[in-house]
Amino acid sequence: MRESALTCDCDREHAPTRPGGRQILNELTLFWDQTLNFLSTLVVPGWRLYQVLMIVGLLAVSFGLNAIIGPALYQRMRALEGLPKWLLRLLLVLYRQLPLILFVGLSWATVVVIREVTWPARSYLVGIAASIATAWLLVRLAGQLVRNRLLRRLVTTSLLIYVTLYYLSLDDDAARVLSDIALDFGDLNLNALAVLKVLIFTSLLLAGARLLAQTIRQQIHANDDITPTMQVLLIKLLQVVLYVTAFFIGLKIVGVDLTGLAFLSGAIGLGVGFGLQKIVSNLVSGVIILLDKSIKPGDVISLGETFGWINALGARYVSITTRDGKEFLIPNEDLITGQVVNWSHSDEFVRLDIFFGTAYGDDPHLVREVAVAAAGSVPRVLNSRKPVCHIVGFGDSSVDYILRFWITDPSGGLTNVRGAVFLALWDAFRDNSITIPFPQREVTLMSGSPVQTKPASE
Repeated sequence: MRESALTCDCDREHAPTRPGGRQILNELTLFWDQTLNFLSTLVVPGWRLYQVLMIVGLLAVSFGLNAIIGPALYQRMRALEGLPKWLLRLLLVLYRQLPLILFVGLSWATVVVIREVTWPARSYLVGIAASIATAWLLVRLAGQLVRNRLLRRLVTTSLLIYVTLYYLSLDDDAARVLSDIALDFGDLNLNALAVLKVLIFTSLLLAGARLLAQTIRQQIHANDDITPTMQVLLIKLLQVVLYVTAFFIGLKIVGVDLTGLAFLSGAIGLGVGFGLQKIVSNLVSGVIILLDKSIKPGDVISLGETFGWINALGARYVSITTRDGKEFLIPNEDLITGQVVNWSHSDEFVRLDIFFGTAYGDDPHLVREVAVAAAGSVPRVLNSRKPVCHIVGFGDSSVDYILRFWITDPSGGLTNVRGAVFLALWDAFRDNSITIPFPQREVTLMSGSPVQTKPASE
């Protein structure tokens, strides 16, 4: 057994490749034995056991205090009004971490008391517990910067495990085990430790890039000299640059060879490109829309049966809100290839037409004057561009007219302003004895035709 062990050690020393699965298993076994040996020392009577009991007691007191003061603090938070959203979110995060905050405060206070009353070495384990709890609290607070829930859990859990192993002086052993778990892709070597570092550092850098992008976006929106379309374009370009930069910086920090990654990413990109043609088309169409300024946030457009105003321009779609509160997400490609009616592209003036008819016995000159005056009495109808009324034909039962008027607020709706003008016409025609005809039929009975009438009782 000893000879085979020496041979194994010698082979491992001179082998240019990484250790195999047997050595990883041996390292895990050694790591587990060290952990068990450390835990066994905690149950031996003495100050180590006393400190373990102190830690357990501090945990019990922390959760007890949380049960007592937690509900009162929550009701106090619900009564707060007028505070910024970010501050309310911070208070909610702190409330959720209240047991951990209490344990941190009580454990550090216990460490100070022990060091003042007795030897500092007798607070060693309590100090480790306080340090770990403090690190946990900071990790949980910093993890809120990552918006994606799954990624936030992965990053937070990884950092919690790392800080725990660090303060227990087990981080080097864990790192060595993770480094031995690896896969080779040509010249690129991916091990579990490197992947974990990439996820953690990249997530934190992306979170920082998101905060920076939000700050700059607020500054761009506050600048009235930049058109809405250019604001959206600048914000999208800024986000792309910041996120891509953060991603590659994260890879460089952990020492990933980008030249070796280029081959792998190129092969993956080629395969993904065929499956994401529509998404790429929508992304390119979104850039084209921003560059040619054909539509912008606030424009009122019609696309097929959809009529509403543009709420936001996204990288893949355009958000359109209709008058009935529905929000349609229209792909950018449809706006490029389809026929779009932009009611407010070059200016906000929109002309609307209304058709109606009056009886042949009514004076057409009077009808036109009354119709123009009735349309001008509606608040949303412009008087700077006066309404006009024209005869468009002689129908079977009526003289047909068209009434045209202008508005400047199509986002306020078109059907409602048309209805208001129709109602104004009804009132004006009634006051001026103008008749709105309806189809009438005359029935002539030929001589000799039998006429049958039904009794009144039927």
